[in-house]
Amino acid sequence: MQVLGLDPGTAITGYGIVRFDDGGLKPVIYGVITTSASLPLPLRLQHLYRELLTLIDTYHPTQASVEELFFARNARTALSVGHARGVILLALADAGLPTYEYTPLQVKQAITGYGRASKEQMQQMVRLLLGLEVIPQPDDVADALAVAICHAHSFSTAIRVSRNSEDAGSKP
Repeated sequence: MQVLGLDPGTAITGYGIVRFDDGGLKPVIYGVITTSASLPLPLRLQHLYRELLTLIDTYHPTQASVEELFFARNARTALSVGHARGVILLALADAGLPTYEYTPLQVKQAITGYGRASKEQMQQMVRLLLGLEVIPQPDDVADALAVAICHAHSFSTAIRVSRNSEDAGSKP
């Protein structure tokens, strides 16, 4: 399974594709999609949409995971992230990717075991879990990889539980 993780933003969207097989995690590619603040919002969103479709077409992830919008103090920032999330969800739907959403609390819990982990703790765990020499930069990249790892673990756990339930149901 290859999971595309996304940390939405209008200026910077972090992405990371993680391969999960036989219980191991391996990074495939990670980085950011950026847009220029000098462009009108519709063109920034169009750029994000097209770059995301190109990424999907090039690396063929099998599932996608997106960080949910959390409560933001700044309404303008929340609206901006909301625009990016909408475009991202549209691109994933157009690409036919099964898409899952996780709150920052769920991601932190899955990565560190503690829902109130610091940014630094999260980044270090992403580095360790993927066997990277350095923490991916900027923060948006580490966040996107964390979302992908969260989904890989959540999905594999759900499959194991389902198989165990089926096995238990077939026993006399």
